Amino acid sequence: MILDLVLIGLAITLDPLPLTAFMIVLPSKGGVRKGAAFVFGWLVSLAIVVTVTVVATGNNPPKPSTAPSLASLAVRAALGAVLVVIGVRHVRARGRPKPPKKPPKWQEHVDSMSPWFAMVLAPTLQPWALIGAGAATVVEAKLSSWESFLALFGYCVLASASYLAMEIYAIVRPDQSQALLARFRAWIDGHTDQVIIVGSLLIGFWLIGNSIYLAVT
Repeated sequence: MILDLVLIGLAITLDPLPLTAFMIVLPSKGGVRKGAAFVFGWLVSLAIVVTVTVVATGNNPPKPSTAPSLASLAVRAALGAVLVVIGVRHVRARGRPKPPKKPPKWQEHVDSMSPWFAMVLAPTLQPWALIGAGAATVVEAKLSSWESFLALFGYCVLASASYLAMEIYAIVRPDQSQALLARFRAWIDGHTDQVIIVGSLLIGFWLIGNSIYLAVT
């Protein structure tokens, strides 16, 4: 379970689409406060998903080879298949001319955006296929020791690590952070498809293969 959560957490925190949105919010007017609200909303959303999942299982994970256990594995495999499809679609789309995308309306008013809006915006931008895979993995968790609490807490922090790092850097080094964010965003804009392809295929095939292995053992 821990290895799965580490891989999924890394995929969540490195997803280029919400990262790009955060790098628009953070350099805006009053961006540090809005960035902090964004990170808070991101963390709270993850914590709610983890809490609801643990409560739904009654802190009693299903035993292996039972119907609930196989159902959670089937969900993970299905989400893995979704990620593989996303990766394949991006592979096929490479080299084709892309029509210009109109930026979302919130970007037009990013300087006047309130911290409350930034906080609500964060969960809407999260990669919910990956978060769903994380929830299907958390089904196996039993909070019976401090290590199990630490594992779930670490998952939430890891899935937010890139946002936390950029927010802290913007607070500590405000001037340097502007230049760094500009370079980082330029790199992501030029490599978004590659990151999505590699991340989706790796995590997708891992979820499918691991779910099948656990189902037959």
